[in-house]
Amino acid sequence: MKLTLRGLFPYLFPLIFVVALLLALQMGSLPPADFTFSNGTEPQSVDPAKATGAPEGRILDAIFEGLYRKLPDPEDPYKMKPMPGMAISHDLSDDKRIYTFHMRPGAKWTNGEPVTAYDWTFSWMRFLHPESASQYAYQLWYIKNAKRYTTMEVNVGDKVEVELTDRPNSAQLFPRGTIVSGIVTKIDEKTIEPEEKKKDGEEGKEEKKTYKFYHVDCVPDVAGEPDWNAGATKRVFYLKKTPDKLVAEYANSESAHNVLLHFSEVGIKAPDEMTLVVELDYPTPYFLDLAAFYPMHAVNRTCIEKYGYPNWTKPENIVTSGPYKIQTRRIRDRIRLVKNPDYYNADTVKLDVIDVLAIQSDTTQLNMFMSGQLDWATTVPSTVIPELEELDDKKQEEPRYKGLRKDLLLKPMLATYFYRVNTQRPPLDNPKVRQALDLAINKQEIVDHVTRAGQVPANSLVPPGLPDYTGPEAPGYDPERARQLLAEAGFPDGKGMRKIQILYNTLESHRAIAEVIQQQWKSNLHIDVELRNVEWGVYLTTMREMDYDVVRAGWIGDYPDPNTFLDMFVTDGENNQTGWSNKEYDELIHSAIQEPDVDKRRQMLYDAEKILNEERPILPIYYNVSLNMVRPYVKNFYPNLQDLHPLQILEIDKELREKIREWEDLK
Repeated sequence: MKLTLRGLFPYLFPLIFVVALLLALQMGSLPPADFTFSNGTEPQSVDPAKATGAPEGRILDAIFEGLYRKLPDPEDPYKMKPMPGMAISHDLSDDKRIYTFHMRPGAKWTNGEPVTAYDWTFSWMRFLHPESASQYAYQLWYIKNAKRYTTMEVNVGDKVEVELTDRPNSAQLFPRGTIVSGIVTKIDEKTIEPEEKKKDGEEGKEEKKTYKFYHVDCVPDVAGEPDWNAGATKRVFYLKKTPDKLVAEYANSESAHNVLLHFSEVGIKAPDEMTLVVELDYPTPYFLDLAAFYPMHAVNRTCIEKYGYPNWTKPENIVTSGPYKIQTRRIRDRIRLVKNPDYYNADTVKLDVIDVLAIQSDTTQLNMFMSGQLDWATTVPSTVIPELEELDDKKQEEPRYKGLRKDLLLKPMLATYFYRVNTQRPPLDNPKVRQALDLAINKQEIVDHVTRAGQVPANSLVPPGLPDYTGPEAPGYDPERARQLLAEAGFPDGKGMRKIQILYNTLESHRAIAEVIQQQWKSNLHIDVELRNVEWGVYLTTMREMDYDVVRAGWIGDYPDPNTFLDMFVTDGENNQTGWSNKEYDELIHSAIQEPDVDKRRQMLYDAEKILNEERPILPIYYNVSLNMVRPYVKNFYPNLQDLHPLQILEIDKELREKIREWEDLK
């Protein structure tokens, strides 16, 4: 029996010739890789501080290494566990607030420099710096004074660092230019009253703006460190955009990019190159998971200060520390990774060359997988999942496939697919409208007829499967109640309701889901909905700038705790991106962070999620499953809750690969 999709999916195969031809043209003179996989879309960045998604994370975990890294648990390879990385071990204080990491001797960057604790003090300072605008900066706010550093919270009596405006390139944050250290003695606040103005034909006022003048007793630096006990020079600083008429009030005042809490006040210290000490505000049981999370990977200071952002990330410039390094990058085509011979654990890395392809089409991924051009497809068209499962079952009946892993791997996942709602745009600022939109979505229909891979309808944000936590129940599909709520909001039978736009990034499954919801909102609420499809980079920017009505979103837990989902939606949270704010919710999340009692903490998170359900700044759609197609000859690929698959542990059974290619006519 010829085991291909030729008989099952003839409508797919006309694309194979075109795909193969394009692949050959794109490959040029590159020899074939040992392992090739699809990464979905073009990564937005390979700078850990700038990255936000799974396509970036797969690459960053390959080319950089954190203090710890997520690897399969030796006792259960289907569970991921933080394991020593650039730190060989750590000590934890009795109060569980101070982590002392011991760095790995002999670890090197690809430019030959040693990897040291100083790389983390620099990288985490850069990560937390307000101008870096890292969306994940809040994940390090568990560290003492880290939030104050990012949010530029400065009070009288604080030690500060003032960034003067003499950077070599004013648009380039690192190098930072001249830094002046000192102690704040006084802060003058000057407010400019708004002037009447007309906007869009209506009377209005500009927002009131407040500007600060910082009186600082500045101290000299000795060997690169402030001498806080030396004599001080009094100076006054203001931020760059302060109006000239205010500056004129302060003779000899000086312009600055930023006035920040001095980084020595942040709980990140390197007493020597082999020791990193991190002081938290409160015990954080998942801090090692954060230390292994790709945005927290260290970057090379020499490289960044030499080339600047984004030039330092170019293949010809980038300096990395992980098991792989970038050899070439072709935009909208591939990133080629090659084994890093200087990696401390290089002997255990089995694959020498890996191609990471940017393929947004689910159908193209499937065709390339079935034609032998991919060893791993990170998604496939939902419409063919039943046929793929049937094909796998038929293979298992063949003696030659007996005992081999199936190609299609579907497993529950710590992830939720949902829609964000822009709560700043009328009529979406009305909770009743948002509730109506949620209740008018038949989520069972979506998982039964669109996604078709075992997803579970979601009415709350936090997915099942977390130890010791079950979220609050929320109402499901109820179109009659949805119409009632919409009428109460002033839109009976949808009358007077403006058109709503759904934004999603390019992927066939996102479009299919949006089309179903478009139809459901039309039939259940009689409102018009338009769809807008954009590429990944535009999608991220548009969502961050909140230039949308409703936007497709998804979240994979960064660590196995409900907080990884719920802390996104605190007021002004970097990953909130809905404009929603609720004081009680904020207080519950903040209290849960500090609460040592497990039961009380669980109740706080439960109560917070209940508020989220009631206010509906998000519309949960379904709890996801990991959906991968992986050839049986790929060893050490373990489906897990976070869908993490470290490239450095993968291995090819070459003999089995040749047999399978022969059996399936894929040579």
